[in-house]
Amino acid sequence: MTDLSHPEAPAPDTHPEEGKQLHLGWALVLISMAQLMVVLDASIANIALPFIGNDLEIADANLTWIVTGYALAFGGLLLLGGRLGDLYGRRRVFMIGLAVFAVASFIGGFAQNEAMLLASRGLQGLGAALASPAALALITTTFPAGPARNRAFAVYAAMSGAGAAVGLILGGWLTGLDDVVGLEGWRLTFLINVPIGLIAAFLAPRFLRESESHPGELDVPGAITGTLGLLGLVYGFSRAGEEAHGWGDTWTIASLVAGIALLVVFAVVESRVKHPLLPVRVFNNRTRATSFLVMALVPAAMFAMFYFLSLFIQLVIGYSPLHTGFAFLPFSVGIVIGAGLSSNLVNRIDPRYIAGVGTLMAAVALFGFSRLSVPTGTDDLLAVANSGGFLGADVNYWSSIFPFIVLMSIGMGMTFVPLTLTAVHHLRSEDSGIGSGVLNTMQQVGGALGLAILGTVSLHFADGTKTDLARDLATKGVPPEGAKGLAYIGSFTEGATAAFLVGAVLIAIGSAAIWLFLNVKHEELATDGPETPVHVG
Repeated sequence: MTDLSHPEAPAPDTHPEEGKQLHLGWALVLISMAQLMVVLDASIANIALPFIGNDLEIADANLTWIVTGYALAFGGLLLLGGRLGDLYGRRRVFMIGLAVFAVASFIGGFAQNEAMLLASRGLQGLGAALASPAALALITTTFPAGPARNRAFAVYAAMSGAGAAVGLILGGWLTGLDDVVGLEGWRLTFLINVPIGLIAAFLAPRFLRESESHPGELDVPGAITGTLGLLGLVYGFSRAGEEAHGWGDTWTIASLVAGIALLVVFAVVESRVKHPLLPVRVFNNRTRATSFLVMALVPAAMFAMFYFLSLFIQLVIGYSPLHTGFAFLPFSVGIVIGAGLSSNLVNRIDPRYIAGVGTLMAAVALFGFSRLSVPTGTDDLLAVANSGGFLGADVNYWSSIFPFIVLMSIGMGMTFVPLTLTAVHHLRSEDSGIGSGVLNTMQQVGGALGLAILGTVSLHFADGTKTDLARDLATKGVPPEGAKGLAYIGSFTEGATAAFLVGAVLIAIGSAAIWLFLNVKHEELATDGPETPVHVG
């Protein structure tokens, strides 16, 4: 059996375990299925939130924790999950993560109260934090460097990027199945994970090879300070993005300050321990550090796009939840096309050009969304209210939204594949799990930060308009509650388009970083093994 963890070991599939090379396709199916399940669960419950709140009598203010609780546990525990895979075997941790996720989904599907549901969401986040970095690391230990690994990363990136859109579609469909299966439809958004997770965990030993374990090398002080620090940041960013709290909230500030302080302590600890949770050498490569940075900026804008555009399509245009989910179907198709295109190009073209063009395409798409416009005058609002219609009912999806969804999705596919390759390329074998954990952490924390920042931008631009509209509507005899609701709809577009514009700027900054600092050649991606020992400079 090949020593998969030793730095000077040959390429992962040079001497694979007997029979494993015949099942690379099935190995990819398992890894991709697990990644899709983990990613889509961040959005699949969104559409079902009103139904969950009604059935379990959860206050509106606490409904957001069904989404935030998952993101909090997932983002906060990713570094630890990645390191546990390195130390105790990536296949083992992958299987444990899937099993935990499935059990948590079962608990959530049959939750009888708020506490039970929120606990299950936190447990799902733990399972995802164990399975996701292990899944990415398993690609590097299962597929040989070059075209085979590039294709595997393309599928992985497509699953990661399309997961949010698939979650919206699946959530909308399952939520409407109440009369078919005899259960509340929202429960199916959780229960669907149970057979998928258990089957993937059961089949993993057959199609995936185990990495060498290093028990006893866990950095406990680093695990505690790093995990709590990330939890503090994700919680603070998530709370800052909520209208009821914002950046000035005491607990938001306290959480962010505590998170930063703990991460400073974490950095000190990591510089002194023999077996650090996060080896500094992971960041010593300029291309790798650039990949991590951009993979924080891009999801920050992409997740915010899903959030604001889905609300715009429902609240302003008037689509139903299921119709809204299908409005994002082109994104799932486009990102698969972009990922497939980039996986072929990366064998012949340097990653800088592929990811650079991809980010520019995404920035243009977000700028296109920022040009969305609907009539928002007082008379327009009154006319819509009296007719029972929607403010933006005449917005043409095919000309105003569809082209930019396609452009952004292809751009994202062209970005994720080369950056995933460059983020984990030439890592030492024993660091591939933590490298995957860092990459996933950047995406999760970046997404939380992006939603918080762009949510603040949206509120800032919408608040002034909302106040003026509510006042004008009141003078025309509209009751206070009705005036408040109409003013919100009327001001939402202005806030959302401002958020799209800032998102375009974020991706443009990421694109500039790619063009300036991502200097790995495409020929290097066809090689395996760690870099030379000299990492300084």
